[in-house]
Amino acid sequence: MDFSFTDEQETFRQEIRKFAEKQLAPHYQTDDVTGRMTPSIFEDMAAVGLFGLRIPERYGGSEADAVTVGLVAEEVARSNINAGYALLSTALVCDIFLSAATDEQLADWLPSIADGSVIPTLALTEPGHGSDAANIELQAKQTADGWEITGEKTSISLTEDADRAVVFARTGGPGARGVSAFYVSLDHPAVSKARLDDIANRAAGRCSLFFDGLIVGRQDLIGDEGSGFKSVMQGFEYSRAIIGLLAIGTASAALDDAIDYAKNRSTFGAPISTRQGVAFPLVEHLTYLAGARHLCYEALWRKDQGLDHTAQASMVKWWAPKAAVEAIHQALLTFGHAAWSADNPQAQRLRDAMGFEIADGTAQIAKLVVARSVFGRQFAP
Repeated sequence: MDFSFTDEQETFRQEIRKFAEKQLAPHYQTDDVTGRMTPSIFEDMAAVGLFGLRIPERYGGSEADAVTVGLVAEEVARSNINAGYALLSTALVCDIFLSAATDEQLADWLPSIADGSVIPTLALTEPGHGSDAANIELQAKQTADGWEITGEKTSISLTEDADRAVVFARTGGPGARGVSAFYVSLDHPAVSKARLDDIANRAAGRCSLFFDGLIVGRQDLIGDEGSGFKSVMQGFEYSRAIIGLLAIGTASAALDDAIDYAKNRSTFGAPISTRQGVAFPLVEHLTYLAGARHLCYEALWRKDQGLDHTAQASMVKWWAPKAAVEAIHQALLTFGHAAWSADNPQAQRLRDAMGFEIADGTAQIAKLVVARSVFGRQFAP
């Protein structure tokens, strides 16, 4: 049993950490104030190949394994968790394409994602359907040449910066088998956006999307008609482990800052790190994060080996963000009054990590998936 990265992965991890500290970290707090991602972030991430990680080499990518994507996510989030949204969205969309798109579609869609000229996002959630994704209502009515999409999506991340979206719409009857997936342009008169006023992840941003008779052709359909729900659920099994590592990355940075502060902050003639009440809580949270981190990489390793990873990915979806939020909270408390300032990133990290307790499925949904795996559907809630 080997718990280490390969030499190549470790070298790449160190390179990404240096890149993220130099190019991404300086924008983390300022972008929270402006509510928009600094455009150079996308350019810089594309320049070092971060949008082409899962894309085959013949389409301009590096064809990286899932574990490598995970280590990149962790390192990016240490410096700027909002930049991690772009990495997550791109990796998830590309995996959906690779599992369902035709060769012609892959040749048309993937190179522009790999070079960063197109930023994709995923449009699944609706006002009345978040976790109940199999019953979405956005309509795609068939026309002579394709479909006409009408309705609303909401809570869609990165929408103001995204060029295109994988949109899930109802093309058939009720339930999962009536849902299809389309790859559509967001720069169209039939598509409008409304920004949501969020308490966190402001730079990544969320919007409601409104489709007013958007015409899409058969060349925009991903996979077979009625297979959209299946494709996104398979993608979520993978992306949930990436989400776990994004949360762990920013929490690890928070704990590192708190440990450094505790060693340098002296009261009553000694560093506060010498007090059990300060040191032991930080040690506890380092332990919780280490456990969650191992499970995240196990899920990604299992994906790379072609093994089922549904339960592991769902376990970390509810556990890793929770562990991250609690670790950041303790890091904030370690700073005392010094953390109660906008100059200190701990409060922003706390808010931003909390978003991943909701995104891509709540803890209750993740636990339901695990329960069905453990007990079987007949005996599960």
